[in-house]
Amino acid sequence: DMIALGIQLPDISTRVSEYIPEIVSYIETLISKGAAYESNGSVYFSVADFEKAGHKYGKLVPEQIGNEKLLAEGEGALTNATEKRAPSDFVLWKKTKDHSEDNIVEPSWTSPWGQGRPGWHIECSVMSNAALKKYGGDTVDIHAGGVDLKFPHHENEIAQSEAFSGSHQWVNYWLHTGHLNIKGLKMSKSLKNFITIREALVHHTSRQIRFCMLLHKYNSPMDYGDNTMSQAVNIEKIFSEYFHNTKALLRRLGDVAATVQHVGPAEDALQQKLEEAKTNVRACLLDDFDTPRAVSVLTELIRECNKYVETGTATPISAATDLGPLPENGLSSVVLSSVARYITSILSTFGLVPSGSDIGFPLMESGAAGEGAADGFSKEVLLTPFLDVLTAFRQEVRLAAMSGDTKAVLSIADKLRDDILPTLGVRMEDKGSGKDVITVWKLDDIETMRKERLQKEAARLEKEKQKEEMARLAAEREARAAISPEQMFLSQTDLYSAFDEQGIPTVDKAGEPLSKGVIKKLAKEHAKQKEVHEKFLAKTAAPA
Repeated sequence: DMIALGIQLPDISTRVSEYIPEIVSYIETLISKGAAYESNGSVYFSVADFEKAGHKYGKLVPEQIGNEKLLAEGEGALTNATEKRAPSDFVLWKKTKDHSEDNIVEPSWTSPWGQGRPGWHIECSVMSNAALKKYGGDTVDIHAGGVDLKFPHHENEIAQSEAFSGSHQWVNYWLHTGHLNIKGLKMSKSLKNFITIREALVHHTSRQIRFCMLLHKYNSPMDYGDNTMSQAVNIEKIFSEYFHNTKALLRRLGDVAATVQHVGPAEDALQQKLEEAKTNVRACLLDDFDTPRAVSVLTELIRECNKYVETGTATPISAATDLGPLPENGLSSVVLSSVARYITSILSTFGLVPSGSDIGFPLMESGAAGEGAADGFSKEVLLTPFLDVLTAFRQEVRLAAMSGDTKAVLSIADKLRDDILPTLGVRMEDKGSGKDVITVWKLDDIETMRKERLQKEAARLEKEKQKEEMARLAAEREARAAISPEQMFLSQTDLYSAFDEQGIPTVDKAGEPLSKGVIKKLAKEHAKQKEVHEKFLAKTAAPA
């Protein structure tokens, strides 16, 4: 699943069951330093003795010290209040319970204090020490985790580690991530409101999911759902379209040597915007990894680049007279490339683009020929699907042309653009209208295009469903409006048994007269129906 999301594998992966000897040794050291004590076969950390040694307990959220509810959640079934010297003490090693009567198999290991298992907090301190000690001694530079782990878990990790090493700062920087919510509630198995990574990847690409995360500050709660993913899809489309258009434009401009590269006021302005974007993106990332603002800076740079393109033209060198003035609105492919390469480099930093990519999102190996094609593919393997499409297209066009059916030719061309080429990872877009249309092609990931078509089809079906529902409601209103006010209650014999001259009920089914309040309410409904029915009659009346 991590690979499917494009997440790099860790350098070291730790499992508690593989570090039991280190955990036992670590606890023995804490006991020898007076920071822990054995009680009835279990071992507890002494917060009071830790502070007597000159350390500070509760650095992250001091206001939560003594919070019995959080302490209970942090210890769970491991806690035995009668064994602890103080309520704030926490378990390092828990004695195995007697399960001779309930036949429960509890994981346990041998220790100097008898059979038992590690406490929750000690596992992290020990495995961090074992994995990272060769990189920085007794200090961890960056420690991440969910915001709900600040107390007691991370506080207890700090206490254990500082007591073990004798240092007074175990971690330099804490990165606490916000909760991932579903419809406003924390995602959890107990609430059954979770979605698996594989389920998420059915509806969206890994890049779209990563965009969704980048559009939210890491330490803020994030609501996963249609709205947030729609925002991510739209942002991805902005970048994707920008890269497609830039590549298409650079192809039209041709080689650098064949186009005007004069740096005029427009190029100066765009280069200035590029330098400002570089400064601002760096400032955003230095400001506690503010990725939402960094993405916003990049999209603003794209808008500036698009403005530059809209006001310029692709001008070959031959268009300029010898030694004469250069065209004022010629586009510089070098400046365009500089902007595109910078945006690509930042997206690569964000894990959205593989390293080594020059401009834009590369195609997967399963995509179309050309970009992203696997090394060693033969020309026949790469070209066959395209030649098959081209051959079938030519045959259809010939038959339609021989029949003089111009409309069919246009329909075949649209079918090629909309239905056939997307299955090969090719976008074909018409720019302009009428005889001035310019058609450009763009390569894209096949799976991305497939999901786009599915999303469009789902939106179309939803729109049709809403249209049908509106038509059904309108038909129901029309049918109700066709009923005269005198007739509207007469069919309700299961409720009423007598009516006045206007058809308003006066007696219920049991023969009891209706109260004045009920009759007044029914009279209002009768008056409303009369108004609706009169409008209906006026609308359906034959013209004079």
